[in-house]
Amino acid sequence: MIPIRSTLKAALRSPLLPFWLVVALLPVGRSSELGTVLCLLGVIMLFARYPHALRENTGARLLLWLLAAYIGAALISAFGSVVPGKSWGTVAAILRYVPLGLYACFAIRRTEKLQMLFDGVALVVAFWAADAWIQAFTGWSLGGHAEAERLSGIFGAANLKLGPTLAVLSPFALWAASRRWGLPGLLLSFGFLLGPVLLAGSRAAWICYALVAVAFVWREARTPTRFIGFCAVVAGALVLAGGVAWKTSERFHSRMDRTLIALRGDPQSVDTALSGRLDIWHASAEMIAAHPINGVGVRGFRYAYPHFAPATDHFVMDESCGEGEGACHPHQLVLEILCETGAVGLLLWLAGACLAFCAWRNVGPAARARAFPATVAIGVMLFPLNTHLAFYSAWWGLLFGWLLGLWCASISVEVASDGSDADGAVGHVA
Repeated sequence: MIPIRSTLKAALRSPLLPFWLVVALLPVGRSSELGTVLCLLGVIMLFARYPHALRENTGARLLLWLLAAYIGAALISAFGSVVPGKSWGTVAAILRYVPLGLYACFAIRRTEKLQMLFDGVALVVAFWAADAWIQAFTGWSLGGHAEAERLSGIFGAANLKLGPTLAVLSPFALWAASRRWGLPGLLLSFGFLLGPVLLAGSRAAWICYALVAVAFVWREARTPTRFIGFCAVVAGALVLAGGVAWKTSERFHSRMDRTLIALRGDPQSVDTALSGRLDIWHASAEMIAAHPINGVGVRGFRYAYPHFAPATDHFVMDESCGEGEGACHPHQLVLEILCETGAVGLLLWLAGACLAFCAWRNVGPAARARAFPATVAIGVMLFPLNTHLAFYSAWWGLLFGWLLGLWCASISVEVASDGSDADGAVGHVA
C-alpha cells in the first residue's frame, strides 16, 4: 500500500496533472475546462517568475506560430460573418488554447515527464476501452445504457464520440504497451482497442485506427519489404475481426449494412450510406462559391446552411437542428475551413502545416522518435481524406488544441550534452 499511496501523492503533486486532467475529463461535459483553468493559472505564475521564458523554449514559440494560423483563420472570418456574435465568441473561446499549449511546453521539459504523460494518457484510454467492453457484454457502462446502433461507453448515448476519441488517442496506449512488453504487448493492446473502435460504429474512427495501425507497422517493420508483409498480416487480422464483429454484433452489422448500400452505385444510395453527407457537401460547395474569401464565419455553417440547401433538405426540415438552422458542420476538415474561413483561412492552415512539417524535419531523428505517438495522434486527426468532427467546436477543438500543445512539447524536449535531459530554471511551472 505504501508505494501505491506515495505514487498517488506524487501524481497529485505533479505539474503534469492540470494538463492531463483536460483529456481525462473529456467524457464529463465541460469538466475538462478545469484543466484549462489550472493551466492558465500555471502559465501566469510562470511568466510572473520568468518574464523572458519564451526566449529559451523553442516548442512554445512554435506553438504560438501554429496557433496564430489556427486562431487567425477564425479571427479573419469573424469580419463579415453571417452570425457575428457566434463567430466572435468562438474566437474569444479558442484563445484559451494558448495558455493550455504553453503549459505543456513548459511543464514537459524532460523525457521522463513526457513518458509519464504518455503513460497517463494510455491509462485513460485503457480505462475507456475496458468500460466499452463491459458495455458490449452487459449493455451498460459508466456512461449509462448503450445506444441502439453503437457503443457509447463512458461518453454516454447522447455524446457519440467514443470511437473517434479512442482512435485518435490510441497511439499513446499502443506506445506504452510496446515500450513495456514489446511486440506481444503492442499486438494485445491493438486488439483490446480494436473491439471498442469497431463497435462504436464511427466509420471515421475506423479509418483513423487503420492509419494508426499503418504508422505502428512502419515503425516495427523498418524496411519496405517487411512493411508490406506486416501490412498484409494486419489487413488479414482486421478483416477477420470485422467478420467476427459482423456475425456477432447487431450494432456493427447494422453499420456495415448501411455502409454497403453505397455499392449500389446510384447517388441516393451513396448519400444514404454517408448519412446524408452528400447533401451537406453539395451545400458546402455552394457556400464556398458564394463566400470564397473569408467564408461565412467560424461556426456560422449551420446558420448559413438553409440558404444554400433545398427547402426539402433533411437537415433543414429536421426540427432537432433548430429553427432556421441546418447541418451543424461540413463533416470534413477542408470543407469546414473553406466554408467558414474561406481561402484566407485555408492558406493560413496550409502555412501552419508547412511550418509544423519543417519543424518536425529539423529536430532530428531522436526527437522525432520521442514524439512518435503525439505525431501519429495529431496526424490521423487531421488526415484530410476522411470525415471529421468540427475543429472549431468547443469539444473537438479542445482536444485538437491539447494535442497541438503536447506535440510541440514532444519535439522540443531538451537533452543535455552528456545525454541526460536538461532541466534548467526556464520552463519550470510548478
